[in-house]
Amino acid sequence: MGALTSKLKKYKHDRGPEFPKKIWQIWKTDIFSLEDRDLNRARSWTAKNPDFRYELLNDHNDITYLEDRYGPAYLNRPDIVAFYRALNDTIIKADLLRYLVMYADGGVYADIDADALKPVHRFIPARYDQSEIDMVIGIEVDQPEFRKHPILGPKSMSFCQWTLMCKPRLPLMLHLAENVMSWLSDTAAKQGTTISDVALDFDGVISGTGPSAFTKAVLDHMNSEPLPFPITWSHFHLMDESKVVNRILVLGVEAFAAGQGHSDSGDHKSRFALVHHHYHASSWPSNHPRLTHPAYGEVESCNWKADCVKKWDDNVLAFNDLSPEDKMRLIEERNRELAHEREKEKEAEEQARKLEQLGLAEAKAQEEEERKREEYERDMDLRFAGL
Repeated sequence: MGALTSKLKKYKHDRGPEFPKKIWQIWKTDIFSLEDRDLNRARSWTAKNPDFRYELLNDHNDITYLEDRYGPAYLNRPDIVAFYRALNDTIIKADLLRYLVMYADGGVYADIDADALKPVHRFIPARYDQSEIDMVIGIEVDQPEFRKHPILGPKSMSFCQWTLMCKPRLPLMLHLAENVMSWLSDTAAKQGTTISDVALDFDGVISGTGPSAFTKAVLDHMNSEPLPFPITWSHFHLMDESKVVNRILVLGVEAFAAGQGHSDSGDHKSRFALVHHHYHASSWPSNHPRLTHPAYGEVESCNWKADCVKKWDDNVLAFNDLSPEDKMRLIEERNRELAHEREKEKEAEEQARKLEQLGLAEAKAQEEEERKREEYERDMDLRFAGL
C-alpha cells in the first residue's frame, strides 16, 4: 500500500471547478463503422450535449491513446501501457480502459449501448456546487437482502460503471486501475498462466474488474477521509435523494439504471432517468459463463425476485438427493425448454430487427420529404424574387 500511495502523490488531483466537457465511449470499431443502432445511440450524447467533445476509443486506437496519456511525456506509466497491451480479453480491456481514461482525462464515460435521455448538466442537481464534487455515479443493484447468498451476495450491492462522470486525476481511478492489474496478475499466477490467457467466469469479471471491483474502490475512497462513522451500503439503500460523500455525488438507481425490474429502479419515463442502457453490447458473458445448474439454470434469471430465488435454492438442494435417472430426466426437460426459448428469442430478435429497419426507413423518408419541402420553398422564393 505504501508503494501505491507514493505513486499517487506524484500526480496532482485536478479539483477544478467544472467537469471536462468530454464524452468517452469504447467499442470494437471506429465511429464510421458503427451499426446504425450504435451510431444513433452515440448521436444521442452529442445531440443533447452539442458543446461537448466526443471520442470513441476502439480496438485500433486504444493503445495509441494509452501510449500518449501514460507515456513518458505525460503520466509516465509504461507499466500500465505494457500491462494493457498484454491483455486479450475484451471485457477486461474495456473495464480497465474506462478507468484509465477517467483518470487521465475525466469527463463522461458511457457504454456504447447507452442512450442519453437528458443533457449531462442534469447529472448534477441544482442544489449542489459542481466545484465541490469530483465524481458522479449512480446505483445499479440495491438488493442487500441477498448479501449472504452464495452466488448473488457479492453482486447484491453495487454502483453502476456503464455510465459515470469524473474529474481528471482522481486518485480513486488510478487506485482502481492498479487494483485490477494486481488482481489479474495474482489470478494468472494462481492459474499458472499469463494475464494474456487468464480464464475468468462471469462472477470473476464482476468481482475482479467490473461493478463489484468499482464499488469496493468507491467505498474505500469514501472512507479514506476521517468520518464520524464508516460509510457502508446502508447509506445508499433505498436512497430517496442523491447525496455527496467525500466529494462523490451518488445518484439514485433511476438515474443510470432505470427499468431493470429490480432495486426499485422505476422506468425510463421517470424525470430522474438520465440514461437508457440497452444491454445489447453485453454479450461478453458468452465467453465468461455464469454458474449454471444443469437442471435449473442460472439463479440470476430470477432478476432478484425473492420467491424465485428461494425456489431455485430449494430445487438445487433437492436435486442432490435425486436418483441418477430423475436427475437426467430433469436435465433433458430443461434442454428442451432451452431449445424452445432460443427459438422464441430468435423470432423476437428478427422482429426487433425488422421494426428497427422500418423505423430507420421511416426516418429517412421523413428527412427526404423535409428536404424536398425545403427545396420547393427555396424554389418558390426564387420565383417570387424574380417577379
